[in-house]
Amino acid sequence: MDSKYVEVGDFDTRLRAAGHSIGVVVAAFLVGGFVLSTVGVLLLAPFVDIRLPDGGLTPVANAVGMSWQFIGFILVVVAYLYRYEEWSLIGVRVPTLRDLGYVVGGFLALLVLNAVLSVIISAIGVDIAQNSVVGMGQENPELFLYLIPINLLLVGPGEELLFRGVVQRLFKRAYGIVPGILIASALFGIAHFVATFGQGASGIVTYLAVAAVLGVVLGTVYELTNNIVVPAVIHGFWNAMQFAAQWYVATHDLPQQALVVLFPF
Repeated sequence: MDSKYVEVGDFDTRLRAAGHSIGVVVAAFLVGGFVLSTVGVLLLAPFVDIRLPDGGLTPVANAVGMSWQFIGFILVVVAYLYRYEEWSLIGVRVPTLRDLGYVVGGFLALLVLNAVLSVIISAIGVDIAQNSVVGMGQENPELFLYLIPINLLLVGPGEELLFRGVVQRLFKRAYGIVPGILIASALFGIAHFVATFGQGASGIVTYLAVAAVLGVVLGTVYELTNNIVVPAVIHGFWNAMQFAAQWYVATHDLPQQALVVLFPF
């Protein structure tokens, strides 16, 4: 393959890409997904009731926890970029008309790829796990409304800065454009294990594979535009659209079959 797309760096570059990528992803989940999300909910407790009668968290508490989780992602990425002076990894600018075209094109690509994957999964008869957030929202639809701005403002930017901005660009430096996209997308898919934990193994594997494949679209768009805003907007709107649809179905007594099969990630 043309060296423009595959170009293996030296051992130190490859080792740095693997070590730093795994380290920053683990740090993001520990700081954002555990420390800050937990602290955020605890700080909320003196002001509102954070527990439901069954012992679960209220929609507001869940929303606050998720918000702090992805604020943590962003803080970890910024801390990494500052510590290692790697600001050049992140291409960012005010979107141009060309960028907006890629937003539309990337979103449509996700729709088409999602439809193809849905048909394949149905045809071969494999299970697919459900994102745990969807299950929580089905029990308390109010949560879906909170998830719309959270995904637009925090989830899209947080995950894209982490997986496309840092991980993909480190692996691109080590192996080239195509391996960088594929490796980052694979790690992106694997990271979604936390959203499916406790479900059937085969269903989890299918879900992680779908997330990884859809992640390739976001990685490709980032390389084509060199603007992290583009995949962040696509990602945020993709999930926001799905949670808006989930809210409508849940609040209008419609069967889940009324929803087109879409995979939030």
